[in-house]
Amino acid sequence: MTARAKAKSKAGTTKVKKNLVVVESPAKAKTIEKYLGRKYMVRASMGHLRDLPKSQFGIDVEQDFAPKYINIRGKGDLIKALKKDAKNADKVYLASDPDREGEAIAWHLAYILGVDPTTDCRIVFNEITKPAIQEAVKSPHPINMDRVDAQQARRMLDRIVGYKLSPLLWRKIRKGLSAGRVQSVTVKLICDREKEIQAFVSEEYWTVGMKLRKDRSPMFEAELVQVDGGKPSLTNEKDTLALTAELEQQEFCVQEAKKSQRRRKAAAPFTTSSLQQDAARKLGFTSRKTMMLAQQLYEGLELGKRGPVGLITYMRTDSTRISELAQAEARDFIETRFGKEFVPAKPNVYSAGKKAQDAHEAIRPTSIELTPESIEAYLSKDQWKLYSLIWQRFAASQMTAAVYDVMTVSIAAGKRYLCRTTGSRLKFAGFTAVYAGAEVTKKEKDILLPELAAGDRISLVKMLPKQHFTEPPPRYNDASLVKTLEEKDIGRPSTYAPIIETIQARGYVQRIDKHFQPTELGFVVLDMLEEYFKDIVDVKFTASLENELDEIAEGKIEKNMLLRDFYGSFEATLEKADEAIGRVELPVEVTDVPCELCGRMMIVKQGRYGKFLACPGFPECRNTKPIVKDTGVKCPKCGGSIVERRTRRGRNFYGCENYPKCDYVTWDEPQKESCKVCGAFLLKHRYKNGRGLVYCSNDACETRVAHPINKELEKAKARAEAKAAKEEVKESEKQE
Repeated sequence: MTARAKAKSKAGTTKVKKNLVVVESPAKAKTIEKYLGRKYMVRASMGHLRDLPKSQFGIDVEQDFAPKYINIRGKGDLIKALKKDAKNADKVYLASDPDREGEAIAWHLAYILGVDPTTDCRIVFNEITKPAIQEAVKSPHPINMDRVDAQQARRMLDRIVGYKLSPLLWRKIRKGLSAGRVQSVTVKLICDREKEIQAFVSEEYWTVGMKLRKDRSPMFEAELVQVDGGKPSLTNEKDTLALTAELEQQEFCVQEAKKSQRRRKAAAPFTTSSLQQDAARKLGFTSRKTMMLAQQLYEGLELGKRGPVGLITYMRTDSTRISELAQAEARDFIETRFGKEFVPAKPNVYSAGKKAQDAHEAIRPTSIELTPESIEAYLSKDQWKLYSLIWQRFAASQMTAAVYDVMTVSIAAGKRYLCRTTGSRLKFAGFTAVYAGAEVTKKEKDILLPELAAGDRISLVKMLPKQHFTEPPPRYNDASLVKTLEEKDIGRPSTYAPIIETIQARGYVQRIDKHFQPTELGFVVLDMLEEYFKDIVDVKFTASLENELDEIAEGKIEKNMLLRDFYGSFEATLEKADEAIGRVELPVEVTDVPCELCGRMMIVKQGRYGKFLACPGFPECRNTKPIVKDTGVKCPKCGGSIVERRTRRGRNFYGCENYPKCDYVTWDEPQKESCKVCGAFLLKHRYKNGRGLVYCSNDACETRVAHPINKELEKAKARAEAKAAKEEVKESEKQE
């Protein structure tokens, strides 16, 4: 072999060093590695690798709040592997998520891997697409220590409150409780709302509607809006019927018919908060479920032969900003799919609000060309629902306004009364064309009126007096709670989901029929905090702390100054409270159900998944059993009682008391009424909008032949078959 050949052979065996990119999740690593090519190896840190210790306070207050960080237990092998890869790498890039927590993770990684945080080691990207990833690698920068300090300050404030205040709750109330800087304020909001509901006194009032007609035109409805020039005040049936009797004697004449056009603009693209709210309202998702699914869409999913693809931009953002590139792509797509008239003259721009950090774009699809229908086969049912919501919202946000023809008609009834009605008709669909296949909202429905003009005589067909009662403010659900937290500056959108989960896990709040209700424990803990720790549960104080954390991130104040100011007054209050508070006894609800093991009467306890029965002889007797509610309906299979049960996720279902011997189960509520045709008991199916549908439980009953419930069952069957088909497609593509 010649010297040249030997040299060539030796060069061929020389191992070329790769660049190491460390991200947070393995799903993201797989997607990014495909985009970067052979010169890069992408590894996942699986989130945090270093944190304050769980078994101790971990903050040295005497040494100016020096934190004591340790490697998280169970991450030893992963840390060892990452160190080995970093040692063999030519360059290390830290690519954790582009938020404050991600910046802190990058800083901890730099410490573990021996990387100088002041060098160009940090890369960030708002979307997992090939151009975005390649551009990020070209533009590395040092770790932003102001953002790291803001995250450290948040973590240390939470540790101070949690590790100092929680033991007080253990001593005074019971073990296993916790108090948090943000969670306690959230509990207060829910408790305060419950107090409003309990104190509310309902009042009766009446409205007067009517059905009218012009000549032989279709009937239309109007409502009484003025009596003697003022708003009608009807508080009882007697006065209302007297008024309607007088109205029936009047002549109805059009006083004014005003025609106009109303332009309805599309909503802004999603932020973290608005996504959680819309997913709760339209899809019935909890905040936790929404963020979990959004994380999966962001990190990337397998799209057949295209491999893993990141489908949406980063989902933790308070901005409504859209990149020029995404806007241009959207405008081209909209013109091709819908027509030139659906593209606004200038791109739509939305204000993000004064308090928005505007660090990232709004939540949008990484490519508008990836329509929901084109990738449906590769996504789970819930992933597809959320992606469709995001895609439609973004596409609509870049389209022209919808235009409605509106006619407002004032109708005089004699000299004393004035009635009013409004009709509208969609003239130009605009952005609503995106939602053509979705459920039409009340705002989008046409309300048609006949052609009316001033002086037209109108015939009264029927009076429609209606009784109402004022209602208390509604209990918070996921959407309204998230909206309130955002409006009051409590926490940050990325923290809403874990806050809601924590207060339920501690037993302070329970979700019943998708609404949050405080437990007795929640009220007891809140009362103690309000008496001795007003700042901890003060909405304004918590909001001001959030603003100060923002100022740390912007480099305006120093984190230890904030910690010193907070800790001084908090420690003094803690000492006073410990001396003043005696042992708090929680009220015990004793039932008439005897414990079958020891004979004591069982008591009601509150657990993570709701109330249950427990023996008061604990720990000698550890007997527990679920609380079951008898529906009064007999099981069609064995004759036992059908009882109400609850899943671990808080959803009610109904099953035979003799389970597991009898497996009868249904999601729909059994009714005591019987079918008039076959005698079987009835079931009530509830829709997400609260509407109920009653049907016979007997599948063979002739009333079921044309019943709407059959369509629901067919839809459920079709969804199951579609899901099975998707799995087959995925499996076959994997094999290819």
